Amino acid sequence: MRKPVLILLAIYAGVVSYAQPDRWQQRVKYIMDVKVDAAANTFTGKQQLEYSNNSPDTLKKLFYHLYWNAFQPNSMMDMRSLHMGKLTLNGKPEWDSRVRNRISKLQENETGYQKINSLTINGVQQKTTVHETILEVNLNKPILPKSKTVIMLNFSSQVPLQIRRSGREAANGVRFSMSQWYPKLCEYDRQGWHPTPYIAREFYGVWGDFDVKINIDKEFILGATGYLQNPETIGYGYEDGAKVVRAAGNKLTWHFIAPNVHDFVWAADPEYKHIVRKIANGPVINVLYKSGDVAQWTEAADAAVAVYPYVTKTLGAYPYKQYSFIQGGDGGMEYPMATLINGPGLGTVFHEWMHAWYQGMLGTNESMYAWMDEGFAQWATGKVQDYYRETVIRKRVSNEPQSLHIMDSMDNILPKYSAADYASYFYIAKSGLEEPLTTHADHFETSTAYSAGSYSKGCVFLSQLGYIVGDETLRKIMLEYYRQWRFKHPDADDFIRIAENVSGMKLDWYKEYWISTTKTIDYSIDSLWEEGGKTKIRLKDNGKMPMPVDVTIDYKDGSKEIAYVPLDLMFGAKEAENKISRTIFPEWKWTHPTYTFEVNRKISAIKVIEIDSTQRMADVERRNNKLEIPW
Repeated sequence: MRKPVLILLAIYAGVVSYAQPDRWQQRVKYIMDVKVDAAANTFTGKQQLEYSNNSPDTLKKLFYHLYWNAFQPNSMMDMRSLHMGKLTLNGKPEWDSRVRNRISKLQENETGYQKINSLTINGVQQKTTVHETILEVNLNKPILPKSKTVIMLNFSSQVPLQIRRSGREAANGVRFSMSQWYPKLCEYDRQGWHPTPYIAREFYGVWGDFDVKINIDKEFILGATGYLQNPETIGYGYEDGAKVVRAAGNKLTWHFIAPNVHDFVWAADPEYKHIVRKIANGPVINVLYKSGDVAQWTEAADAAVAVYPYVTKTLGAYPYKQYSFIQGGDGGMEYPMATLINGPGLGTVFHEWMHAWYQGMLGTNESMYAWMDEGFAQWATGKVQDYYRETVIRKRVSNEPQSLHIMDSMDNILPKYSAADYASYFYIAKSGLEEPLTTHADHFETSTAYSAGSYSKGCVFLSQLGYIVGDETLRKIMLEYYRQWRFKHPDADDFIRIAENVSGMKLDWYKEYWISTTKTIDYSIDSLWEEGGKTKIRLKDNGKMPMPVDVTIDYKDGSKEIAYVPLDLMFGAKEAENKISRTIFPEWKWTHPTYTFEVNRKISAIKVIEIDSTQRMADVERRNNKLEIPW
């Protein structure tokens, strides 16, 4: 009786496998051995890289990122920052305040660099050319499709004094913030190589496995991506009750392994304090901090534990065994299984953790699709903060009546992201500074346009999608997106196809308008009149981006109804989202500037008519969305 069952399972597995996106992925396996000279702020490294060319293409070149070469006077990062500083908005320069003109003033022993001392394949030195932050490797023999190559590389680096994500002597006191610290192979995908120079922001990396050994002075405590392999010889809170026996000498070697990630970060300081939390049926949470209020750092650790069940239910399972919040860097910056974070503010803590999904697991090309990384993480942050506010903070306050004032100031502690992001989008849309979200992250004319676009407009993309398809359908879309595309570098078209398949609607128009243009939405209630005891309501489209329209009608007797007008481009309609009586009217053709429908009540029975009473549609002029009947 077992064989038929096994046959059916095999058939089912084949169907499921066929239903998954079948896109080839390159693969890497890094083995790195690093020796740190902390006093000199330098280190040397040996890197063995096994590269799997799973593409159908023959590769004649390789490209590596050498990020720290950006931290030198006259670098592209330096010149771009100086240029942005000449632009002002509301009297303030548009440069990154963390960089400003500092790179131009670095002395030789303060710069950052990554030098390649040798790069060989099968013992043969390869021809290399350094293009500042990009290393071009001209291969003596091409790498054939569906083959593996082992690359041996020796490098030396100096940790920059300038802190931009990475660096030494951060303002928070952390000695070494080690991100973008190793020669990192550029991604090669169906669009070819992505040797993106390090100008300002956003990253893209190849999925793979990391085996990293870091030899450093014994007094340093480390936090990192991956799992520490020798906690019994390290200690510092990692030993989990085991007896710690450290080797003799002045140095320790920390050994980390990280499976199926696209980057590796670490940080080191002699004064790190280590908080550990274990989540039942979940990961270990590490918090390593040097400065700040211990109570706030403790709350950050406890908050991660509190929201974990909600996060996994809403966004998908977290597949790794640990996550580390590490104080360091210059703000908040996400990496697989870890983040460098300046302080314990819960808004930043949640946002960076949400990147574990929308950067760590989905791994879009952030340079090209920053809104899919930052915007999606921002949207998820809002959801998590609302959950934490209602399930943890409100419960705490109810148990401590003397703390009722906490809820009054809660929006300052955990701002409601959706409202803030809509406001940010409205600002940029009306400012004349907005640029399409198809703009490369480094090529926005202003930092304001990048930030408001990638974070806020990207967040509104999802909130407004919930308006179009329904919030429950959006929830299903996000889980299906995670299920099908984790570890596969999805792009915007991939997401829209998931949204279309789950919702049963055509949504390519939405991506085209919202992402590829700066056209705005503006619907209004134009007029109403009475005919034969029924009320005619005419709507007007004053904007340049069409949308489906929900109109809520409140009657004086306390009843309500919703008039739902689908958009013709959708070829579908969303399900009712609540128990309010709803009438689905014929579709509104996007070419028509007005639309008229009728309700079976007299004008005198109507109290309020409002377009999009949920305010999920990003209508840039909401004052004309609502009409109150005064008589």
